[in-house]
Amino acid sequence: MSAIITDQLRVLNAKKFVDEVTSTNNSYYAFVGLPNATEYSSDWDVSPLNPKDCFDDENDYWDTMIGLSKILPDNARQMVRKYEWESGTIYDMYRHDISSRVLSDGSTKISPQSRATSLYSSTYYVVNRNLQVYICLYNGASPENSFKGNISLDEPTFTDLEPRSAGNSGDGYIWKYLYTITPSDIIKFDSIFYITTPKDWDTNEETQAVRNHATTSGQLKIVTIRNRGVDVGQANTTYTGVPIKGDGSGAEATIVINNQRKVDSILISKGGSGYTYGSVDFKAIGLTADTDPEFDVIIPPKGGHGFDVYRELGASSVLLYTRIENNNENPDFITGNQISRFGVVENPTKYNSTDLLESNTVSAVYALKLKSPDSNPDENYYKTVTIEADSYVTQTIGTASTAVGRVISYDKNTGVLKYWQDKRNVGFNTDGSRNNLPTYGFNQNRFTSSPNTGGSLNVNLNNSIILKIDDTFNGSTEEINNNISQLGQSFINGISNPEVQKYSGNVIYVDNRPSITRSSNQKEDIKVILQF
Repeated sequence: MSAIITDQLRVLNAKKFVDEVTSTNNSYYAFVGLPNATEYSSDWDVSPLNPKDCFDDENDYWDTMIGLSKILPDNARQMVRKYEWESGTIYDMYRHDISSRVLSDGSTKISPQSRATSLYSSTYYVVNRNLQVYICLYNGASPENSFKGNISLDEPTFTDLEPRSAGNSGDGYIWKYLYTITPSDIIKFDSIFYITTPKDWDTNEETQAVRNHATTSGQLKIVTIRNRGVDVGQANTTYTGVPIKGDGSGAEATIVINNQRKVDSILISKGGSGYTYGSVDFKAIGLTADTDPEFDVIIPPKGGHGFDVYRELGASSVLLYTRIENNNENPDFITGNQISRFGVVENPTKYNSTDLLESNTVSAVYALKLKSPDSNPDENYYKTVTIEADSYVTQTIGTASTAVGRVISYDKNTGVLKYWQDKRNVGFNTDGSRNNLPTYGFNQNRFTSSPNTGGSLNVNLNNSIILKIDDTFNGSTEEINNNISQLGQSFINGISNPEVQKYSGNVIYVDNRPSITRSSNQKEDIKVILQF
């Protein structure tokens, strides 16, 4: 039994995914994380490890997650491969029958120019320098150039609805204008290898004229010549009203015979409708030949050219866009440490809740509000210490019981220390193997503002610095020098939990990258391309 997954399923899945992302019933977030990548691999920054797709690794993605940025409904778009128009290039033309099929005469339906075995893998559309997208309906393919087409010399720049040539060079190309990429879409969806398609093509008012033209201008647009024939009709004669027969109706062509009594050209004069196949019935008008000419009637996609660009261009990829930048009002993304992982999570929930996340940015880390310890008379001591990123922070929470975390960042001005906890603290190595002698035991204890007997509010940093959890502090802001500082997270008795419920939702995309160290003036545009 032979079977295939068709390209249309991929296009449909891409469209449904965009619908899911843009639905108010869902929340999709891009995340950043993994500040300690070189502990996983010493040459990570040269050759990052490939992400693994298993539940154990998904938990690790959560444990080392730092912050999340919401993918807004307008920031998901179906994409197609980018082919920029260049003079001197031979482009494929749209054909409904490109495939790897071998015919009974030994010929194939492979594209003569690119040798593509499917329409979507051929180069049959372009984007020009003005960010306008065109489909090539005809590339000058003829028996004389082995049906490969001519080099393209005239860049299409028109926005006429009816297909036509782009200039006066005589290169033979016929282009169909589809749409123009907007400046706002370029900012979000520009890519080296892909171009965006418009949002909601079937209902978008800006593309309505193109859609309407597809259904009202006549279905058929192009007939190609396979064989010019011998001694066809009368020399230097134009034959009009040549019917195109098939399962549709109403289409007609005009055939021009040259001085040698061969077919010089054939043009569609009436597009007709309803065709899934067609033949030029030149004998119906009494046109005779010693050797019959042969023609290929090109069948446009359902609805006509421009009716559904997702289907017509094969938009089976999706780009998700969001931006990470420092925000003094909500500092969820750390500076001074590294990030080495990007990803996408579907429908994470709020901390300790089943409600979906809604905020545009959220913190995925734990935090402590610290102050100088009672043993130090200098109440500003906590503002003078330097705490190394990725170093350990510990608290004795009771007799023979220690909480341990890894430092993500420390703000001297506010005394806020952000940290993460993962299984490497309690009996595992970075490669997932067991560590049978963990320094602080096998239990992952949480930091607390209410230690048990034998415990303390003091925390040990860098194995030398002692600070204290400020168990009197509550809130998410602090006044410093008559200015209100946003802490990015809400504290209760000096303790802050992540704003997202760890391990909620589904991690659907992970990308390990060489480490980058974030600075205070840094912005990252995150663009994730998913191929269906």
